[in-house]
Amino acid sequence: MQRFLYFAGFTYIALCGAILFRESRGWPGVATVRVEHGADAPGPVPSTSSSGAQWFAAMKPYCNAVEVDVRERFTPAPRTSDGAGYAAACFALAGKIDRARTIIEAIPPRDRAAAASVLFNVAHPVADAGDDRASGPMMQLVLEYWPDNYMALYHAGMSEYSLGQTTLAEKHLRAFLGMYNAADGFTSAARDALRKIEARNATDLVRLRRNVERETAPRP
Repeated sequence: MQRFLYFAGFTYIALCGAILFRESRGWPGVATVRVEHGADAPGPVPSTSSSGAQWFAAMKPYCNAVEVDVRERFTPAPRTSDGAGYAAACFALAGKIDRARTIIEAIPPRDRAAAASVLFNVAHPVADAGDDRASGPMMQLVLEYWPDNYMALYHAGMSEYSLGQTTLAEKHLRAFLGMYNAADGFTSAARDALRKIEARNATDLVRLRRNVERETAPRP
C-alpha cells in the first residue's frame, strides 16, 4: 500500500511538470499572445540584395517623400557605387536632391561618376516622358559629377527654360548643341528654346534702354 502511494505521488508530480513545461514552450493547442507593431513601426521592407538594381527594384514603390527615409533606414542600399547611385536616384525621385547629393559625396571620388551614371539612367526615362520639370533637378545633380553628359545638359536646360531660369538654360543648351548635332527633336527643341531666350533678352534690353532714356532725359 505504501509503495502504491509513493508511485501515485510520483506520477502526479511528473504530470504537473509536463503541463508546466508544455505551457512554457507554447506547444500546439496552447493559446499564445501576439505582440503587434506600433503605429509608427514600418511594414514589410525589401530584403537586402547584393545588387543595387535588385535593391532599387524592390525599393522603387517607396521612393516618395513620405516613405523613403524610413524604408531606406531599415533596408539600406548595397555599399557599392551602383548601390549609391540607386539610393541617390530613389531620394531624388522623392524630391530630396540634397540627400541624394550627400549619398554620392559619401563614396570615394573615383566612384562618383559611376553613381551619377546610375542616377542618369533612372532619370532619363522620366525626362524622355516629357516631365522636364521633375527630371531637371536630377539632371543638374548628374552634371555635378558627369559634366559632359550631353543629354543631361539638354534636359537640365529645358527644365531651366520652362522655369524661366534663362541664364542657366542658355548655358546648358548651348553646351548641349556643342556636343550633339543630330537633326532630331532634341536639337530642334534646344534651338527653339534658345531663339525664344534671345528674343526675350532682346526685348528686355530694349525695355531697359527705354527706361534709362526716360530717367535720364532732361525735364522741361
